[in-house]
Formats: sequence, structure tokens, C-alpha cells
Amino acid sequence: MMKLQILGTGCPKCQKLTETAEAAARELGIEYEVEKVKEIEQIIAFGVVMTPALAVNGEVKVSGKVPSIEEVKAMLK
Repeated sequence: MMKLQILGTGCPKCQKLTETAEAAARELGIEYEVEKVKEIEQIIAFGVVMTPALAVNGEVKVSGKVPSIEEVKAMLK
């Protein structure tokens, strides 16, 4: 099971990133769970200064933008 962590305070971009990440995982047939990390201290602990950010299994893959579904799929492979 892959863990997709959305780092952000719940802004519209964070919600879009959640939708994009879930769509990419579904298209690849990956079993996943989504965790929303909204606490600023936790986000900073990941080393992220710009949200939204996506971490896969604890590793930050992108921050400060919402990538396309194709970009996310490449990150998940």
C-alpha cells in the first residue's frame, strides 16, 4: 500500500493536488491511502517551505505547485 501525503493547510490547490494524486494512483492501479498533513510544524519537518506538496511514502516529490496527472504518475512509478 502506497502512502500519499498531501502537505498543506487545506487550500484549493491542496484539494486539487489530492484529486490529481488520487486519479494518478487509480490510473496506475496502485493501492494507496491518503493522509492530509495540515499542521505547519509537520509540514516544516518534511523540509517543505511552499505548499501544496506531495510526499510518497514519506519522501517529498513536489512542492509549491500542482503537477499534472501525468507528472504524478511518473512520481509514483
